[in-house]
Amino acid sequence: MRIRGAMAAAAAAMAIAAPAVAESGTGAESGEEAARLFGARQSVEYLSLSPSGTKIAYIAPHRDSGEILYVVDLEGDPMPRAIASNSEPKLDLHRCDWATDDRLVCRFYGIAERTEAMVGFTRMIAIGADGSDVDLLSRSNSWRALGPRQDGGTILALDVEGSEDKILMTRQWVEESGADTRLANRDGGLGVEEVDIHTQSRRRVERPDDGAARYIADENGRVRIKVRRPLDSLGRMAESASYYYRTRDSDSWERLDPPTDGDDFFAEFYPVAVDTAKDVVYGFGEVDGYDAVFTVALDGSGRREKVLGRSDVDVDQLITIGRRNRVVGASYATEKREVVYFDPELAALAGSLSAALPGEPLIDIIDANADESKLMIVASSDVDPGMSYLLDRATGQLNPILPLREQLDGRTMATMSHVRFPAADGTMIPGYLTMPVGAEDGRDLPAVVLPHGGPGARDEWGFDWIVQFLAARGYAVLQPNFRGSAGYGSAWFGRNGFQAWETAVGDVNDAGRWLVAEGIADPDRLAIAGWSYGGYAALQSQVLDPALYKAVVAIAPVTDLDQLREESRAFTNYGIVDAFIGNGPHVRAGSPALNAERFAAPVLLFHGTLDQNVGVRQSRRMADRLEDAGKTVTYIEFDDLAHSLVASSARQRMLREIDAFLAASLER
Repeated sequence: MRIRGAMAAAAAAMAIAAPAVAESGTGAESGEEAARLFGARQSVEYLSLSPSGTKIAYIAPHRDSGEILYVVDLEGDPMPRAIASNSEPKLDLHRCDWATDDRLVCRFYGIAERTEAMVGFTRMIAIGADGSDVDLLSRSNSWRALGPRQDGGTILALDVEGSEDKILMTRQWVEESGADTRLANRDGGLGVEEVDIHTQSRRRVERPDDGAARYIADENGRVRIKVRRPLDSLGRMAESASYYYRTRDSDSWERLDPPTDGDDFFAEFYPVAVDTAKDVVYGFGEVDGYDAVFTVALDGSGRREKVLGRSDVDVDQLITIGRRNRVVGASYATEKREVVYFDPELAALAGSLSAALPGEPLIDIIDANADESKLMIVASSDVDPGMSYLLDRATGQLNPILPLREQLDGRTMATMSHVRFPAADGTMIPGYLTMPVGAEDGRDLPAVVLPHGGPGARDEWGFDWIVQFLAARGYAVLQPNFRGSAGYGSAWFGRNGFQAWETAVGDVNDAGRWLVAEGIADPDRLAIAGWSYGGYAALQSQVLDPALYKAVVAIAPVTDLDQLREESRAFTNYGIVDAFIGNGPHVRAGSPALNAERFAAPVLLFHGTLDQNVGVRQSRRMADRLEDAGKTVTYIEFDDLAHSLVASSARQRMLREIDAFLAASLER
């Protein structure tokens, strides 16, 4: 491979493809226009490269909340051709991957409304590259079924050695009634089938196991790992999982037991991918309080090796490429996300591309053809939502494909900087500060503290459409990775952001105080906003210090911890949610809906009626409690939308409402 050629090609391609920097977009346009631009869904939501590398499939928005599947023939007509669309509001086309050069497999995610709860489900289809021959790959329930089939299957392997046109996918077996007939199915649980994508004929590879939660296949399409998380007598999932493996030449499952030398990282081991050549499974285990990447031998020896670990942050992502999910590296986030490639050639390539493309962006290898001679790459940064490219490794040619947010092409974005600020107890809290374009050294600005969701998550350096909208409207934005965030080790995560809410929300409030102390924010124009747990933190900030923020925006927030617990009671994860929330005085004290009398700032709430993560009743209760307490609250509800509010009209309206609310509340 010619690295020098790749660098030159990258630079040349960008010289042609890079749009001129617009003079507008620095906050001068109306809030309506900014909301239209930033609230629109990504113009490209998923990309896939065919085995030969001659065809590209991608999913784009269709109308308001639907999706449309396009195919591009790189050796024929270069114009994208729409081959399928989805306009069902309660169903999302989630991803489409090439099984062969003439057939794709696509996964849908939907929500079914039932009396007791909303139930999520998935379905898999196969479709021809021209849109013909659409076939359902997920098995349908018979009328005898004793329960619903929520899981429509997960692709374990797109290539099965020695079996052309066959894929490996999981199947959920559902027991059937009819004790007096041999036709009724007696099996229940998760198993694996080999499925012909043309004829839909199938062969059972793994018999169903009612305790199985996940399977992992190796690069040849052989199932090597089984994860079991059985249900108890009440139908609740166990808090911990057990792991099983099989050797190359055996069909028997062996327990992946902890080693006998006292090292018990296996108790936290999470397997991810199998390397066939090395005969190991890659996964994550905790060492000295931080997650690291390990390999465990699958030859029966139990040999283990730490591949990558750090003493300041978790190594939290495994990098795989191509149809066979070949493990090529791992990554972690300090000030920015860093990738450590185990493959020296890919390491050199990624470094060269990052140096050659403007702004030294993050490089993500998102797909590859069968022999990895062609790579699909996305380059992005804090000021770039992302551009996709196709790299021919033989020629070194790098060709731009599609921007991920076409509507934002050419716009000047606000830069994001890593900062640290002191909490009340002196602990330094990491975060990201984004200043409005043209006001990078501004003083006494209107400002928004924007805590992330989760709480088992963190913010990272990169493009964020809400951050950029607020910056475009003239706000400084601070995203704190408060204690209770993931990525900084188990001690930082602590007892989680619900059980230790005073610490987490205290850090969030200290973020606002730091903005004021540094002279960045005008104390009379300081607001807080958040989504999911971030919305919870925004509301709960009022319980700790009602005078700090002058306006509160909460999107799909948790407002009552006991209610959150009850929302999970009908599901198998009830025990896990119950333990995560815990019991004690922190539950009532940490529920903003039960402390509405503490609020001083006006509140703006948003929620979707199909939210499975946080039920819509959480926001309804918050609005009712605030009204009963005589507080100022505006509540906006979106019908038939889930937790992420994935509809351009909803997001655009939400941004317009936030813009108007902050302007009025902060008297700008």
